[in-house]
Amino acid sequence: MTHDFGLHFTQELGNRFGLPTDSWPASAEQVTPFFTIVVNALGADATRWFEAARTAHHKVAAAEKDRAHNFGFPMYLDVATEAHKDISVPVVAAFEATKALYEITRYARDADVEAYFDCALRACARSSTQPSSTTVTAAASR
Repeated sequence: MTHDFGLHFTQELGNRFGLPTDSWPASAEQVTPFFTIVVNALGADATRWFEAARTAHHKVAAAEKDRAHNFGFPMYLDVATEAHKDISVPVVAAFEATKALYEITRYARDADVEAYFDCALRACARSSTQPSSTTVTAAASR
């Protein structure tokens, strides 16, 4: 994962919501830093984390639809990511950032958390397939 995640995430938001950016959901600007925190904290493992967060979201949505007991996003996220097994600073940072971005999207009427997770996963894929600036610099100095 490179430092370009923020750029790639913004590009994916543009692909999803179009241009100009003022047509995007207002929450896009608010959630972007939280997605970046997850990537900075977890690196390449952010992809697995975002997939787990999507699973947690699906459990919340299904419970709400079925009017079944809902343990809440944080609990489903903890189970899906197994965060309780690795209580480290990066995991706590990723966990809290994911909870925050989820809450923002839940309260914003124009937001679609599923779309944001899709954009984040595509941005992670783009970031991981492109060489980092340190790789390019090292290759250029040879």
